[in-house]
Amino acid sequence: MTILIYIIAFAITITVHEAAHAWMADRLGDPTARLAGRLSLNPIAHIDIYGTVIVPLLLIFFGSPFVVGWAKPVPIDPYNLENPKRDSALISFAGPFVNMALATVLAIVARLFPISPIFNILYPVILLNITLAIFNLIPIHPLDGGKVLVGILPHKEGVELDRFLNQFGLILLLILIFPLFGGVSLISAVISPIVNTITHLLVPAASLI
Repeated sequence: MTILIYIIAFAITITVHEAAHAWMADRLGDPTARLAGRLSLNPIAHIDIYGTVIVPLLLIFFGSPFVVGWAKPVPIDPYNLENPKRDSALISFAGPFVNMALATVLAIVARLFPISPIFNILYPVILLNITLAIFNLIPIHPLDGGKVLVGILPHKEGVELDRFLNQFGLILLLILIFPLFGGVSLISAVISPIVNTITHLLVPAASLI
């Protein structure tokens, strides 16, 4: 039952994340994602075989305490954007922002039902939304943080960083994700304290479960 709840929570988390990207792109003048069916709350529209299935399963298989993943990138046509550099950063930031917003709203509800079945159902959704938001803000492609950083840097530096991350970002990300160093991934060591702090601030009762 617990595994099923976390699977459903993961599906909800990546779905709202990707739908937020699509919504922001559409609002900024690019209908590409909407026309591709990505402005949707249907999880099937966003599944990526590697990020949604293979990587999380491998992390579970290797016993990693930190399980993350990602969905298919939302298609964007920068030629439809008024300010491609700025707007691409806003589109990328929309996903983590909505994850944190959803976590906050659900945390308010969860506080009303501490130590209850409702809390036990909401907590995984809250935790995964916080985790995905913080994880995606790491400044490496294909994560949102890479695109946000490229968008806020001066043009020359942004272009150079974008070129580098397009070539090596995924390799760097996989090295950071997998528990190669004493059974603990570098990303887990860095962001787990942040995720735990935010989670306990939003839902103090989480320390009781």
